[in-house]
Amino acid sequence: MLDSDDDSSSVSSSSTSRTDHFSVSGNEEVHFDQDALLDQALDALDEKRSSTRERALSVIVGAFSSNVQHQFVDKKFATLLHLCLASIKKGSKKASAKEIALASHVIGLLSLTVGCGDNRAREIFEETARPLDEFLTSKSDLTRIPSLLACLAIITFVGGNDQEETEKSMDILWRVIHPRLGSNVVAVKPSAPLITAVISAWSFLLSTMSEFKLNSKIWQNSISYLSSLLDKEDRPMRIAAGEALAVIFENGIIEKFSADSKGASEMIQEEINLQESYIHLQGLKGKVVNQVKNLSVEAGGKGSAKKDLNNQRNLFRDIVEFFEYGYSPEVSMKIGGDSLQTSSWSQMIQLNFLKHFLGGGFIKHMQENDFLQDVFNFTPKRRYLNDNEHRMSSGEKRMFKSPNSVQNKARTQLINKQRLLSEGRNLGHYAASMVDDEAF
Repeated sequence: MLDSDDDSSSVSSSSTSRTDHFSVSGNEEVHFDQDALLDQALDALDEKRSSTRERALSVIVGAFSSNVQHQFVDKKFATLLHLCLASIKKGSKKASAKEIALASHVIGLLSLTVGCGDNRAREIFEETARPLDEFLTSKSDLTRIPSLLACLAIITFVGGNDQEETEKSMDILWRVIHPRLGSNVVAVKPSAPLITAVISAWSFLLSTMSEFKLNSKIWQNSISYLSSLLDKEDRPMRIAAGEALAVIFENGIIEKFSADSKGASEMIQEEINLQESYIHLQGLKGKVVNQVKNLSVEAGGKGSAKKDLNNQRNLFRDIVEFFEYGYSPEVSMKIGGDSLQTSSWSQMIQLNFLKHFLGGGFIKHMQENDFLQDVFNFTPKRRYLNDNEHRMSSGEKRMFKSPNSVQNKARTQLINKQRLLSEGRNLGHYAASMVDDEAF
């Protein structure tokens, strides 16, 4: 399929077969196993024609989504990362929107494949975050390439070392729909799909945070903006905003202001401001509760898709129950013969985001990807191992799981997030600067 003509036919990314058809010249078909197919695709990423590189990237996305490609990554990690970055970095190639989207998807898949217990995840983050920031803050039409947003979220999720880096990535995402206006920047109204993609990626990172710097204005602005999205006609955008608000309130941000404004012997100005912020945030929460109740019973209008309407109603009924009784939704899904379960908004958002990113390969990754198993505290009863997959010795496993291991930092951050949620901790907010929100 990676020939040199300009045929724009796409490559299926759902095949899990170990043997594929590979057209070298456009006329002859040769059978390759998947490793050989990936080698050919990697070579094609250096071709001049954008259409050829697109087909190659499609092959790689399919292979990395449907299987955990540890062996290929061990051999070709640096080359694959470099060539994908070349498609994203401004001016290095005349890359199409499709090529940029596929390249960013490959980088995200590469990060999930190596996992946070590997220094290569850190390398991916360090090498990719800046080019993504530059691209996302350019005047490019991002509606066609939401994979850039997902890529930034994934590489931060896996390779970010601390919360400051997560906050910075969240800020980058937020600035896509709230640019910092200057003399050379013209505000452009973002589309509903772009807003939805940004909020979903932002919420995904928010779900991993365990500490925030307290900034009442930022929280008021973010909650007000998300509340305004609940009044829009676009249902996917409403759902994304609802999920983000659920994570915010699950993290106890209002209680943080309340706790910090009590127990003082003298009411100094800072404490007065905190109390005022607490009252204002309570008012915003009251507004959100009323909006959520209305959306949970919304009647279908003309041309309304029944599936979308039902999804909206179900989500907002869960949010109403959370606001009224404090119950987070419990999700259970079958992974082979085993059950993966979540019991918080944060876990549910992580699950849905990763399912969407991996597509049909999510089940396979949950069965074989140690990193994802750690994220969801999931241990399959049976291992579906390829004959050539590396089996860690007991000593290697102990080293990887050691709390003192440098490679274990990010993994521990993610697992501690779920544990801390049940302890009713109080949180602040991310240290991201944000402009005042405007209604769209």
